[in-house]
Amino acid sequence: MRQVYLLICIFLTIHLNTLAQSGVAGVRNDQLSPGNDWLLYRSNQPARVQANDKGHLVLSNGLVSRNFATTPNGATIGLEHLQTGESFLRSVRPEAEIQLDGIRFEVGGLTGQPIHNYLLPEWITSMQANPGSFKLVGHTVENTKARFAWKKRAEWMPKDMPWPAPGKELVFSYQLDEEAIQVLSERSIADESRETLFGDAFATMHENWKRVESPAHERNSFINEGKAGEIMALANTAVYAERPVPSEARVFLAKFDPGTDRSSSWGPGLGLVFPDKVIKLNVRPGDNAIGFYNGQQEQRVPGLESGKSVWLRMELREGRLLASWSYDKSNWQLIGDTPLQEAPQGVRIGKMDETGNNGDHSEKGGLGRSKVEAFFMLGKISPSAKAAGLASYRYLLDITVNVHYELYDGLPVFSKWITLENNAEKPVTVNSFTSEILAVTEPESTVDSREQWMLPNMTIETDYNFGGMTSENVLRSSIDWKPDPLYKTQVNYERTMPVLLEVSPKYGPEQQLQPGASFSSYRVWELLHDSWDRERKGLEHRRMMRSLAPWVTENPILMHVRSAETEAVKKAIEQSAEVGFEMVIMTFGSGFNAEDTSKENLDRMKGLADYAHSKGIALGGYSLLASRKVGGGSDVVMPEGMTPRFGNSPCLESEWGHDYFETLYHLYSTTGLDILEHDGSYPGDVCAATDHPGHKGLADSQWNQYRRITEFYQWARSKGIYLNVPDYYFLAGSNKTGMGYRETNWSLPRAQQEIIERQNIYDGTWTKTPSMGWMFVPLVQYHGGGEAATIEPLKAHLPHYEQRLANLFGAGVQACYRGPQLYDAPETKALVEKWVGFYKKHREVLDADIIHLRRPDGRDWDGLLHVNPTGKQKGLLMLYNPLNEEITRTIRVPVYYTGLHDEVVLEDQWGKSQAVAVSRDFSLPLKVTIPERGYRYFVLK
Repeated sequence: MRQVYLLICIFLTIHLNTLAQSGVAGVRNDQLSPGNDWLLYRSNQPARVQANDKGHLVLSNGLVSRNFATTPNGATIGLEHLQTGESFLRSVRPEAEIQLDGIRFEVGGLTGQPIHNYLLPEWITSMQANPGSFKLVGHTVENTKARFAWKKRAEWMPKDMPWPAPGKELVFSYQLDEEAIQVLSERSIADESRETLFGDAFATMHENWKRVESPAHERNSFINEGKAGEIMALANTAVYAERPVPSEARVFLAKFDPGTDRSSSWGPGLGLVFPDKVIKLNVRPGDNAIGFYNGQQEQRVPGLESGKSVWLRMELREGRLLASWSYDKSNWQLIGDTPLQEAPQGVRIGKMDETGNNGDHSEKGGLGRSKVEAFFMLGKISPSAKAAGLASYRYLLDITVNVHYELYDGLPVFSKWITLENNAEKPVTVNSFTSEILAVTEPESTVDSREQWMLPNMTIETDYNFGGMTSENVLRSSIDWKPDPLYKTQVNYERTMPVLLEVSPKYGPEQQLQPGASFSSYRVWELLHDSWDRERKGLEHRRMMRSLAPWVTENPILMHVRSAETEAVKKAIEQSAEVGFEMVIMTFGSGFNAEDTSKENLDRMKGLADYAHSKGIALGGYSLLASRKVGGGSDVVMPEGMTPRFGNSPCLESEWGHDYFETLYHLYSTTGLDILEHDGSYPGDVCAATDHPGHKGLADSQWNQYRRITEFYQWARSKGIYLNVPDYYFLAGSNKTGMGYRETNWSLPRAQQEIIERQNIYDGTWTKTPSMGWMFVPLVQYHGGGEAATIEPLKAHLPHYEQRLANLFGAGVQACYRGPQLYDAPETKALVEKWVGFYKKHREVLDADIIHLRRPDGRDWDGLLHVNPTGKQKGLLMLYNPLNEEITRTIRVPVYYTGLHDEVVLEDQWGKSQAVAVSRDFSLPLKVTIPERGYRYFVLK
């Protein structure tokens, strides 16, 4: 037996090591046959909407599906990856939530799911609509529509891209009904409008109270030192008072001062006694939380502030019990909502055990004092108050909330957003919204708490994303993975697994809609992955971005000219045209001033743009937006304790901000410039000023500023103006951001820059396509480093210059070549022309996806494989040798994503071809010699 075990271990070790060395392991999804892999073939996968045999609507494209119930309300009841069979949904939630005029509403959804680990089809038929929610009134199906206009620059693209991404849009329309208005009226009418059945301020002990006091300590008492309602007790012992409940009671209110009590489950609270259970609501000063026990399970909500008295409230409403708490008896926070079959028989106030009864804990804790300050039992709402409430909310019947879903042909990606139509005769304010609420299956079983959680196997993108160069900033701006308060039966002991996706802005939007006006949220895109493999997930993400923001495939070859003087710019234009570059940018520090509105400047810029266009070159310049202070009351006013993301920033909705954007519109409309490099961009800074013309205060400041900048970016998209933006604005209209680098690294010695450059590209292209990120080449000194760091004079450093060109063009990544010239001698010009010609000849495959082979480390070869299964050139293998000696290596090249699965024709850089059979693991062996500090490349056909 030991020999068998040893043999198995040896086999696994050899197998895993072989896969790791080959670079093949995990590169494809073994659950799919190549003929069904959507990353290789996108035909016969159109999106469609149809009803299934249960009458549910299904939005599907053969890759993924989202299923909807339409009665008694609209709700997502299924979210599946059809090729893997994986179900991502475990629980039904509202389709959206929205706050209008300070009132929160659920939009769609069903209630009554017995547990939230999984969802069975037979449960759905017995689930109910929330009476106070927006109800489904109809749906439509349309083709996808362009989010904004895009003037394509085909000369910079490897191939044409459709816009919009073809697919289907499913729109559900929701409205409030009379039942919802009734519920809203009753919910919102102040408790003062109800009949008071019983009230007690505990000046003395009312005779109808029955006291229950644990004998665990002689001082345990509900009447401490003769003061009724003041509880002295050991922390984890029961001391409370109980009385009967009249049949007409509907609301139970109690105010507690936790005092020096430090208990948790035994904290002072309110309990309703039923024949088979007690439902309890209590303060938990021991862990600064509020607790709610529904007769079976306890729920805790953190956030209790020490030293404050707290109001607790329980309401009986149409077969349900609602529990909430408040500091001021005005702003209530709901903590519990549980079904009821019968009325309570009694009410308890004080310290109860975890089930609302009179048990003591084995560890009883120390003595503490707390106080019941008031208690009330209230009856029904008076008829006059009810009628007034109904009348005041009837305008909400004329509000329509539309929930939009898109699914695209050949992509496992859903989009979702909401729109709101105000058909009422009065304005309505959209205070906040949550446009997506998904209770997703957990990817791991974790009992203990964790510092870092594994999130569900989905990639989430939105077009409300700012504050950095990577998509992860979406967590700071527009989405949240939260613990699910309904998921009581999860494995995690503290019930804090982040398995509830909520899509909502962190501030606002606080938008007022006049009668007849409409509102649209931002959009979220949800990519359902079919594998956990890093490379495959990256490929799926990159395919999504190319499809949903196809302008990122525009990849012009660009130069950063260091001076904006007329003759310097003309020289850069002429040299660019000579060697095949496509764009010149008047860089930072060049003297280009986008805010100079003088006729002289506008005329000069138009003249330069016209000259560039006559040479086939696009021209533009740099402008700094954030990380600057403009003064005059136009900078952002941050709330106390907060600072702008980049130290300083103007408010885009100040007078300065309005003037700035008008200046940009005028500059680009008047001169015909083609490119804006917009530094800083808007990083999401809020503004608490109340005297800026474009926003009212803090709540609407972020929404309005973001709308200001994205409207400009989308206008630029419609005009074909290229946008270099060091922020993740792709889905809002930008073309390119930084690939990811540290600027001061370009002051390092040249040899070090070569390795770091390839590392930056290797790391940056896991989630970015080559065309989505720029790099940097300091032709002249940048920051520092002197002669050792710079390439000028170019003709003196031709080997290094070629290596930089090979690094960048070989990866399909464009760099900002910053300096006064691209060449300084015939041999330098020939070198640049060589690599520009290489890129243009292989543009389609170089701009396609990258398979990562070996990360640069300066100790051995490194390389990338470009793959393009639908192109004429199926792949391009780029290999580098950083060593000071020639090397020969046998490399197993993973060719699965080239689409070549039987035989590959390898053509080397000199045009010599050989046919190589593909192994069963979709790899091919390649023995290759790479010259010292050099490169080799092969085209795969």
